Amino acid sequence: MAHQLSITADWLDGMAFEAEVNGHKIIMDAEPEVGGQDRGPRPKPLMLVSLAGCTGMDVISILQKMRVPVEKFRLIVQGDLTSEHPKHFYKMHIIYEFTGRNLPFEKLKQAIELSQEKYCGVSATYKKALELTYEIKVIHS
Repeated sequence: MAHQLSITADWLDGMAFEAEVNGHKIIMDAEPEVGGQDRGPRPKPLMLVSLAGCTGMDVISILQKMRVPVEKFRLIVQGDLTSEHPKHFYKMHIIYEFTGRNLPFEKLKQAIELSQEKYCGVSATYKKALELTYEIKVIHS
């Protein structure tokens, strides 16, 4: 049976909207040049945040189960937008950046592949609409 998620976004004023997600409030707004007051992030960058959160939580959970001791983990998500309206992402690239001692590269890669191919619903959705690539960087501490 399908599961449905729902959020509510209320217009505040100007270009600002307040959304409630899992009991947390997020204000989205536009820059002053287009009528906003810059009180919060724009909607499209939040798409990048959603991807980072989804795959990041997967990867760290899998690595913890594999008992891989990661000291730091950072995701950098880059999105390429079309120049014509409606401006939309046509490509996203994720940089998975791990810091630690003697990190087993194959396990890092396996955790990312599991997230990308099996678990991350945001990746699965985005792959239907755009090119999604990634790379792995390891920083030895």
